[in-house]
Amino acid sequence: MRRHSHGPRLIAVYLPMHTATRLAARLIPRVRALNARAHLAAYGLYAPLNAPYLRRLGVTTILGGEFEAGLTRLAKRVESRIASGAGVSDFGVQTEAEISLDRQAFRVPDRRGLPPLERYAHLHMPNEAMRTVGYVEASRGCKHLCRHCPVVPIYRGRFRVVPREVVLEDVRQQVAAGAAHITFGDPDFLNGPGHAMPLVESLHAEFPDLTYDVTIKIEHLLRNRQHLSTLRDTGCLFVTSAVESADDAVLEILAKGHTRADFVRAAALMCDVGLILQPTFVTFTPWTSLEGYLELLELIAELDLIEHVAPIQYAIRLLIPAGSMLLELPAVRELVDEFDEEALAHPWSHPDPRMDRLHAEVLEAVKPSRTSGMPRGESFQKVRTLALQAREGEAIVLPPDLAPRRSPIPYLTEPWYC
Repeated sequence: MRRHSHGPRLIAVYLPMHTATRLAARLIPRVRALNARAHLAAYGLYAPLNAPYLRRLGVTTILGGEFEAGLTRLAKRVESRIASGAGVSDFGVQTEAEISLDRQAFRVPDRRGLPPLERYAHLHMPNEAMRTVGYVEASRGCKHLCRHCPVVPIYRGRFRVVPREVVLEDVRQQVAAGAAHITFGDPDFLNGPGHAMPLVESLHAEFPDLTYDVTIKIEHLLRNRQHLSTLRDTGCLFVTSAVESADDAVLEILAKGHTRADFVRAAALMCDVGLILQPTFVTFTPWTSLEGYLELLELIAELDLIEHVAPIQYAIRLLIPAGSMLLELPAVRELVDEFDEEALAHPWSHPDPRMDRLHAEVLEAVKPSRTSGMPRGESFQKVRTLALQAREGEAIVLPPDLAPRRSPIPYLTEPWYC
């Protein structure tokens, strides 16, 4: 898109996550004040979910799903309008699909002009060394329909693969820029094992010293256990898995597709294979009891996963954004408040006030671990103490056997959460 004498005529804001959308909500009014002549677009996973709000802010075009083709058509329309002398701030009715799942002819991303990789998250190794990290996607969307997942309202059980050579060429240019580790951003790396496994084998053959990490559902870890040794042998350092809860009733509400017992089996399997499992959780939901929260902490310790859990995971609260599949459940609609545009979510309160107080306390407690490098074991102990105090109303001395037994593991300096 060419820059014109009055500034850019098309400004598109990428909204891949909830946090990015909240930041954009503060940015967009400033952009409009600086350049009222520009056509504003928002694209990415969270754009269609928040379309009414974004349009009230002044965004004209909303693009979600496989958005690149629509964004290209929009840019061409803007150029055509400019050539004809017409304005571009408002075309009237949007002609591009708000959500498109059309198959695309993927091209290698042009990363020129982006900040250097050193400006982004790094991989923190157990020996305190830091590795520069690159990011690619081998697929988009997901086969599954977890009710709380923001991918589901957009892709509704479908996924799209990025051709192997496109992914490899993108990795090549990031390695040339200094990447020593690659994060695969796929919602689930084993949605298509026939695509994913040959890809990492090719990657390892070309870059034998390059490491990577992936995200895989618990049920896929169990179903595709024959591939785990290949992941290990091709440089996979760890696997992130959205466990969410150790309460089967909560897992059923979220439609996660696994049980507490499945999580335990997957943790043992990963340990046997020699792969690091980094579980993530939605620790605070309207259905999580104080006893259930404590049981989760006990299970994390029992499975020796204390070093594997980023402290922020102990404070994750269920987010119910616009369009969430959870809102299809009458019980959920009854418990949530009206949509809060500032928070971009439906607020809810726990029926047990102790849980809301505990959430605030835990959130405050884990903040130092994100800024001053508090050991994960120490963060775990602080969180468990708070939970026990909420139950007992008095200080608790933790037994020493809940300290982590494993050594520290590699982890990204920016924890995984939305």
